[in-house]
Amino acid sequence: MNPAFEGRHAVVTGAARGIGAEIARTLAAQGARIGLLGRDRAALERVRETLPGGGHGVAAADVADPASVAAAFEALRTDCGPVAILVNNAGQAESAPFMKTSVELWQRMLAVNLTGSFLCAQAALPDMLDAGRGRIVNIASTAGQKGYAYVAAYSAAKHGVIGLTRSLALELARKGITVNAVCPGYTDTDILRASVANVVGKTGRSEADALAEFAGVNPQRRIVQPAEVADAVRWLCGEAAASVTGQSISVAGGEVQ
Repeated sequence: MNPAFEGRHAVVTGAARGIGAEIARTLAAQGARIGLLGRDRAALERVRETLPGGGHGVAAADVADPASVAAAFEALRTDCGPVAILVNNAGQAESAPFMKTSVELWQRMLAVNLTGSFLCAQAALPDMLDAGRGRIVNIASTAGQKGYAYVAAYSAAKHGVIGLTRSLALELARKGITVNAVCPGYTDTDILRASVANVVGKTGRSEADALAEFAGVNPQRRIVQPAEVADAVRWLCGEAAASVTGQSISVAGGEVQ
């Protein structure tokens, strides 16, 4: 157990799979009580069964809906206590050429990736302000640092997450609360697997060739693993990172420098 985490309530959004589930397991292993938040309650329950320790909570919610977020945080407080750590991981990626990007797709990307982070931060902050300490980590993307073709809506939303991170970090700098972003490159998740399938379907290329193309963006020529992202989050939530705030930390093999 790590004294910096033991007994502290860490809410992880988008926790049912991929990076979110790995973050939940990593923080639970440090002794935190995990509030698992996502759309699929059954999937969240399956993740809870894999977490070490006890006292973990589950709440189903749409992070883009204010009433849903408020109800979820109230339920998680009842189960796990005041929120000490928030990891805004919930996100969605859809691709389309810019001129074929509908208003609906645009709004959907902003709602899930950006508005969700805003709403969850507002829901968690009262507990942190009362305690005089806290950690917020927003899972952004290298797409929020440099942009990619054919994902203008997603990239704009993730750029917004980084802007939110920087502004909120300054506002909270004297409150004992740090706010940072972790920016993974292409990571071994359902989102990447869907992107690979999309390339295969549209081009007829093999799955191996499509995956190699994504890996080639990384100077290390590899796909990032969820555990690598989770460990960056763990460090940012610990005491050793108390002076680190307002930063966007790339986990991408040198893709962004």
